[in-house]
Amino acid sequence: MMNFWIDKGIGGFRMDVIDMIGKIPDEKVVNNGPMLHPYLKEMNQATFGDKDLLTVGETWGATPEIAKFYSDPKGQELSMVFQFEHICLQYQEGQPKWHYQKELNVGKLKEIFNKWQTELGVEDGWNSLFWNNHDLPRIVSIWGNEQEYREKSAKAFAILLHLMRGTPYIYQGEEIGMTNYPFETLDQVEDIESLNYAREALEKGVPLEEIMDSIRVIGRDNARTPMQWDESNNAGFSTGQPWLAVNPNYQEINVQEALANPDSIFYTYQKLVQIRKENSWLIRADFELLDTADKIFAYIRKDGDRRFLVVANLSNEKQNFSVEGRVKSILIENTTAKEAVEKQTLAPWDAFCVELTD
Repeated sequence: MMNFWIDKGIGGFRMDVIDMIGKIPDEKVVNNGPMLHPYLKEMNQATFGDKDLLTVGETWGATPEIAKFYSDPKGQELSMVFQFEHICLQYQEGQPKWHYQKELNVGKLKEIFNKWQTELGVEDGWNSLFWNNHDLPRIVSIWGNEQEYREKSAKAFAILLHLMRGTPYIYQGEEIGMTNYPFETLDQVEDIESLNYAREALEKGVPLEEIMDSIRVIGRDNARTPMQWDESNNAGFSTGQPWLAVNPNYQEINVQEALANPDSIFYTYQKLVQIRKENSWLIRADFELLDTADKIFAYIRKDGDRRFLVVANLSNEKQNFSVEGRVKSILIENTTAKEAVEKQTLAPWDAFCVELTD
């Protein structure tokens, strides 16, 4: 099957929960079984191993050390992994996903990214960078501010992530700041996981409004509503009736509007793509996490004598911030970066990347 599609000219494979292919049900081994890596090596050698293809495996339980087994070129398995340690901060520890965290633990987020950036080296593995996918809530809704600071917080998360080491993935609608859907009733929900949760929770006596709150925040349908192209009927997605309803905010949040606004989220993503294409230091430059206030995520990418500062204020409040050096040049910003560095103050959701000089 894989060779059939390779012969058709595809560019690669995204492998769903690939860490489960070596499971042993009788022994209750669900993932990371003893035959997992032999199977992947066999797959590699029989299909894409000698082709110029990208392969990425979904590995919920991967650590940096485990990720090396998958993505070390010498191992002849995959190009990179999707790991979800940062995404798991959306859930209360030890609880099902529906018990979501009401606030992002920025300190823990910094700790997790620092581990992956420093422990998975360029020579022995490769990571992916993402906030969103088809199973996850919209990042601007769960961790950003989809009301007062929707555009600015969306840009902040983009700038923060895309200047790390790894291959960034942009999920449909992320580049225009699409938000979660405001589900009000269960008959608006199509996701089987959400419906099963609702049925089981109702049987246990959980109030319906509590159930709907969880689905609104964490349900998979949030990522699956139709792409919002323009202000026309069904957001320009289809002339027919879509399976899922279009988000009611489509007349304000759509591609047509984004393209017409030179300061839109879309152009921030476009600029980030350009930066990654033009700056090879993003591949190999060292990563140094800076010690900052809790709500500030700041790091240095160091390439020889060059230092690039990336900063994001992941909060609705002003934060004090200082760094050694002066701004030499600005790569990207959602604020006035030079002024923020000079005044040592970050406004809510400020984010930027600058090159520093002594």
